[in-house]
Amino acid sequence: MSGHSKWSQIKRAKGKTDAQRGASFTKLAKEIYVSAKIGGADVSGNFRLRTAIDKAKAGLMPSDNIKKAIQRAVSGLVGETYEELQYEGYGLGGVAVIVEAMTDNRNRTGGDIRSYFTKCEGNLGETGCVGWMFSKKGVITITGHKKDKIVFDDLFMEVADLGADDLIDNENGEYQVQTPPDTLMLEKIQKELNEKGYLTSDVEIIQIPTTSVEIDDEFTAKKVLKLIDLLEAHDDVQNVYSNFEIKEEILDLIS
Repeated sequence: MSGHSKWSQIKRAKGKTDAQRGASFTKLAKEIYVSAKIGGADVSGNFRLRTAIDKAKAGLMPSDNIKKAIQRAVSGLVGETYEELQYEGYGLGGVAVIVEAMTDNRNRTGGDIRSYFTKCEGNLGETGCVGWMFSKKGVITITGHKKDKIVFDDLFMEVADLGADDLIDNENGEYQVQTPPDTLMLEKIQKELNEKGYLTSDVEIIQIPTTSVEIDDEFTAKKVLKLIDLLEAHDDVQNVYSNFEIKEEILDLIS
């Protein structure tokens, strides 16, 4: 997904507005709340909560916000309840899109997501319509080593011995370790990498496309990117996955 990745890099380079940061904090707080609600507030025994807190800290979420989200989850008081839902559909040009949402009102969220697909000339489909084009994987980003320079071939052998499925060079000084989509395996591999001196971040289970669709015209590219932007900006949407690649010359025209 080189085109998709480059678009993400362009957006990051432009910086986040306060409104975007606020929306991000809302999403992070929901993940912390649900993680604590399901697995308890003890981070040593709740890997999902620990990774949610790490992500929140990386996103510069204030510590007070993190504590409040956990306290709401374990207080025992009647309050908000969230469902974790997955929506699937097609963007213009046959681009497959998966949306992971966390909502307290499925009718509102489903209606909004359907309207975004329609507005951008796509179609929201039934569960499973594009899911078969993606594979769930655990991922760990390695950002460096405490002492040594990282050599790809040596690192590949190390992560393979730990039980990882693959190692990807992100070509920016970072490496992505792919693991089976199992929380215990993901936690084990991260722990062993840290013990070996590797610096890790962005530990999560994601959906990786197994096939891709190349976009080679400006109109389709704008519609697809608009759809992704609308979905990612929605407060109830936690993650958006798609399988498009955009030709470099087209991306340069619209970026």
